[in-house]
Amino acid sequence: MKGIILAGGSGTRLYPITKSISKQILPIYDKPMIYYPLSTLMLAGIREILIISTQRDLPFYQQLLEDGSSYGLSISYKIQKQPNGIAESFIIGEDFIGKDEVCLILGDNIFYGRGFSSVLQKSASLTEGAEIFGYYVKNPTDFGVVEYDENYKVIGLEEKPINPKSNYAIPGLYFYDNNVIEIAKKIKPSKRGELEITSVNEQYLKMKKLKVNILGRGMSWLDTGTHEGLIDASNFVHTVQKRVGLYISCIEEIAFRMGYISKKDLLTLAKPLLKTDYGEYLVKIANEK
Repeated sequence: MKGIILAGGSGTRLYPITKSISKQILPIYDKPMIYYPLSTLMLAGIREILIISTQRDLPFYQQLLEDGSSYGLSISYKIQKQPNGIAESFIIGEDFIGKDEVCLILGDNIFYGRGFSSVLQKSASLTEGAEIFGYYVKNPTDFGVVEYDENYKVIGLEEKPINPKSNYAIPGLYFYDNNVIEIAKKIKPSKRGELEITSVNEQYLKMKKLKVNILGRGMSWLDTGTHEGLIDASNFVHTVQKRVGLYISCIEEIAFRMGYISKKDLLTLAKPLLKTDYGEYLVKIANEK
């Protein structure tokens, strides 16, 4: 399975801080925002990754992550010329996806919770249909919402409904079979002029090939699209890391523990960071028994 991170958009909800820099480069406590969706793909066992962003912002990611080989990954890059919608990712990434299945994650989504790696790896074994997630929120009118029956089978999707039929929002993490490319090509732009990911999911629902995976109370999903969301996410990461002593979305540690890189590689990555707690943490991980 291939992975795509959509890190485009204009970030107008975060103006003025995003007038000159991409939202996904902004720090969430001690690391760039894009580390968090990248770590999700890595934990799913996905090592071939495409980052899609604007022409202005793409060089930031290329400078930060290069070709991904330092982390045992293969990272490539493509430009989204205009914010034409999430579903355009599959059209832009058609050559990258090839004949494989694909996981799409939005660049401003943060996930954290016990057992999440197992959930991701099971989802990444998908060979047919589509799988999305549901997460309980108190303000479902702000999100796409999934409606399901007593067996958690999807029976309806709503985009920012006035009267939502459930409290389960759809986070920006999606797994699809290879048919998603042709489906994305055939959907029509919404009233906003965008190719909506909800339209893609609705097509899978019509084919009875859409599955929803409900994320329980042990999971945390943070949307960082607002100033308050940025603060909340940074405070969350800070609190967990300081209390537990283990880092969230540390891509160097994940690469090491997943067997993508060696101990020597990890120490090499730590070397330029030794003046920081982050660098010291990497050395500690490398020297664990």
